[in-house]
Formats: sequence, C-alpha cells, structure tokens
Amino acid sequence: MMLTMRTTITLDPDVEALLKRVMERRGLGLKAAVNEGLRRGLSAGDEGRPPYRLAPHSMGAPLVPLQHALRLAAEMEDEAILAKMREGR
Repeated sequence: MMLTMRTTITLDPDVEALLKRVMERRGLGLKAAVNEGLRRGLSAGDEGRPPYRLAPHSMGAPLVPLQHALRLAAEMEDEAILAKMREGR
C-alpha cells in the first residue's frame, strides 16, 4: 500500500534556483524533481565516510571518591529541590 503525502514547503532562494535548473535540464515537473532530489539526498546517508571514532584518553585518577557518587548526586538534587520549595517555585 502506497501512501501519498501532500505538504507545503518553503524553499530558500538558492534551492529554488537549483530546482528550476534541474527541472529545465531534465525536463521534469516540480513533483518529479523534488521527489528525485529528496530520494537522492535521503538515501545517500554517510556512505563512503568512515565511521566516527573517538580515541579514548586517560583523565587520570579521580579527584574525589566515586564510591558514593549516586548518593551524592541524589543529596545534591534533594538540596536543590528544597531550595526551590523555600523560594516558592
């Protein structure tokens, strides 16, 4: 089952000029030119590009003990909530 979507788009002037050029050069109507351009652009993806890799770097030993990090975060969040409540927010 093929779905059809109708929509209104606003093209930037440079895109409009490119689209008109493609329409004239290939003898296409607006619908065909837009569909072809979208198909090409959306299917191109990142093919040909190597996957993004992030090289890990050591940050050294932690400056604070991390054994109770979640408890500390919860306590800080509780303090922030209480401060907002005192301010009436």
